[in-house]
Amino acid sequence: MTDTVMPTSTPVTSPAPVSSSAPVTTVLVANRGEIARRVFATARRTGRGTAAVYSDADADAPHVREADAAVRLPGAAPGETYLRGDLLVAAAHAAGADAVHPGYGFLSENADFARAVVDAGLTWIGPPAEAIALMGSKVESKKRMAAAGVPVLDQLDPDQVTADQLPVLIKASAGGGGRGMRVVRDLADLRPQIEAARAEAASAFGDPTVFCERYLETGRHIEVQVMADSHGTVLALGERECSIQRRHQKVVEEAPSPLVERIDGAGGDMRRRLFDAARLAASVIGYEGAGTVEFLADEQGRFYFLEMNTRLQVEHPVTELTTGIDLVEMQFHAAEGARFGEGEGRGTDTAARGHAIEVRLYAEDPSLQWQPQSGTVHRFSVPGVTAEFAAPPADRGVRLDSGIEDGSAVGVHYDPMLAKVIAWAPDRGEAARILASALARARIHGLVTNRDLLVNVLRHPAFLAGETDTAFFDRHGLDALSAPLADAGAERVSALAAALAQAAANRASATVVAGLPGGWRNVPSQPQRKDFRGARGTHEVDYRLTRDGLATGFVDGVGLVSAAPDRVVLTVDGLRREYAVARYDGGPAGDRVHVDSSSGPCAFDAVPRFVDPSEMQAAGSLLAPMPGTVIRLGAAVGDTVTAGQPVLWLEAMKMEHAIAAPADGVLTEVAVEAGRQVEVGAVLAVVSAPDAAEGPDGEGSDAPRQSGEQA
Repeated sequence: MTDTVMPTSTPVTSPAPVSSSAPVTTVLVANRGEIARRVFATARRTGRGTAAVYSDADADAPHVREADAAVRLPGAAPGETYLRGDLLVAAAHAAGADAVHPGYGFLSENADFARAVVDAGLTWIGPPAEAIALMGSKVESKKRMAAAGVPVLDQLDPDQVTADQLPVLIKASAGGGGRGMRVVRDLADLRPQIEAARAEAASAFGDPTVFCERYLETGRHIEVQVMADSHGTVLALGERECSIQRRHQKVVEEAPSPLVERIDGAGGDMRRRLFDAARLAASVIGYEGAGTVEFLADEQGRFYFLEMNTRLQVEHPVTELTTGIDLVEMQFHAAEGARFGEGEGRGTDTAARGHAIEVRLYAEDPSLQWQPQSGTVHRFSVPGVTAEFAAPPADRGVRLDSGIEDGSAVGVHYDPMLAKVIAWAPDRGEAARILASALARARIHGLVTNRDLLVNVLRHPAFLAGETDTAFFDRHGLDALSAPLADAGAERVSALAAALAQAAANRASATVVAGLPGGWRNVPSQPQRKDFRGARGTHEVDYRLTRDGLATGFVDGVGLVSAAPDRVVLTVDGLRREYAVARYDGGPAGDRVHVDSSSGPCAFDAVPRFVDPSEMQAAGSLLAPMPGTVIRLGAAVGDTVTAGQPVLWLEAMKMEHAIAAPADGVLTEVAVEAGRQVEVGAVLAVVSAPDAAEGPDGEGSDAPRQSGEQA
């Protein structure tokens, strides 16, 4: 663990731990994964004890092993574990903790939980319950901010929206994280979208209240980190820009904001106005501790209050790296009653140094509408990491905040974020290059992730130019941005490397004559063949090893230098390249093979030579892409459906996921009903082509297809 590096400018520093209340000696983190590890890191560095809680699904998680003590919460679903405030308070007492840190998500912005912690005689490392309650209602908070003079967008009554007010954004009053949010551009869609948003909000937050506001198609999401003490001082610790989002959830965050830098560099005063508005927002509600005031801004520097997150934000590392301030340490001091700075009632501004960019690495497939993934992370290694949960010990570097490690299981009960990877450098361009390189060279095996999307964004000319509004994915095309880093030619060479590594493994395990080439003959014979299914299609690899070297018609200009089970060296068009190969058992559907090289990471399914008939499915089968619960149906047997039309919806990983018809056709089978739990790969429905809905004898077609193949 590396201590935080302070910048050479004169920022606000963490106050000396002189408090007006009892010091925090042992902290229980009422959370899991990455944020629990983050809080533990600062607690250990400052000499405080740590206590963890864990569900049955998290029994082997890293945050459990790292804590001084851990308390089991029986069950796996959030509703029976991390959302049970009574169990969390009891766990704090059982572990001998004198304080509770809520992290983010779960009960971090629940006023009742904050009150319960205080009523139990424990220190709450967060703002007063009254401030949480007020800012927890987006409707009431906007009224309070408007009355105080903070600029806000006009709120619209969902039942009175007119066509000339479109587009509008439906938002859950009690929510966050993109849940319960819908963009409506057609008045005919307003009512069904409001009902869907209310249902999702009720499920996620227990409150179905929603409201509407004018939707800015190309807004910039700017937020200010504030820290307040109990003596009236409010500090503005820099702004962040978090405009690149999917499903209204942040994906890339950075500090300082490119928009603010551009406007202030041209003689504007956007940063000062943002800081003044953020301090005012915190002051009028008597705020204490860490919080984030979020604004939606336009290209001219006008901004409007969105909400206040009454907790530590996921993206807080970029502020830590550009100010040198440990925000968790300041949270501890605020809870202990420390006084911040000299400017009582106003606070002072920080002077940022350099630039920091953070990306959220998710187990999801952006090319399939951000479909979340579950399973085992076989390998997770990011090269060039100079610090974990702290600032790099230099003027540039890579920080990793992760809740997983090799062998971690990603389930369906929690958010699919695997890690945050952050780069810090003297300027924005270098930070983007460092971060893109670290991600591209990372070894992430076992699950599909959004890694390729993140690298493509960081290298995109528009991103590098600071053109990062909330329509970034729509403007530049999700298909292009989520394209694999390895092009078609590179993937073919990687498939050849996978085949050569497999042959080397077979030779190494030969029981008759070890080391004898596979398929060896005295005279020329048939080539070796192996099929691999990758991101760019199925590759039918064929090659022969001759006394003159590698002979293959699969790819041109490739020569073999050496081949081992885990490492293949090839010459490609005269350039020597190394390919690291890792193979994992994939079960009946074939093994999973990962090939990492400077040409880009590739993942393949080794296609089995023979398919078990029991693994076959009817043509047009819609298979569950993840375990989840069927929450509603959108069509019935006999209905005609069109490509992209939702047939049903699954709820998994805290989000709704539409399962759509892959092509025009007729829904000939629905195998599930609302409320049913399904496993990954389960048949949900069958869509048949219009001319195949009935067979030649008027019967439905039963043409089989391989398991896992979706029309």
